[in-house]
Amino acid sequence: MSLWKKYGFAWVTIGFLLFSLIGHWIFGWLAFVDEQQAVGAPVEAGAFVIQMLRDTFENWQSEFLQLLWQVVGLTLLLYVGSPQSKESEDRSEEMLKAIMRKVDPDRAAATLAEIEKKFPSK
Repeated sequence: MSLWKKYGFAWVTIGFLLFSLIGHWIFGWLAFVDEQQAVGAPVEAGAFVIQMLRDTFENWQSEFLQLLWQVVGLTLLLYVGSPQSKESEDRSEEMLKAIMRKVDPDRAAATLAEIEKKFPSK
């Protein structure tokens, strides 16, 4: 599977992020020029960059970083590093094995061995 397909959601998300950042900075520049001309001040790129960085980081802090922490942080805590997630997986796996043994006692061992071969336990 190619990296484009494997991480398709991430690529689309990065595309939206870049599109929104570029749009934010373009329209910010237009508004900055209008403001500077309205008060008769010179249009300086340095002042614009400082103002836009401030605005961008304010938006990221209040919106994006909060959401990022909620999604990524909870994913890491609950599924990657949490002992509870491992216990739940082990319990579910054992329940499925028990069901397979009840449904087809003669072939359960062979089927479980085949599954183990295809998807080895970590």
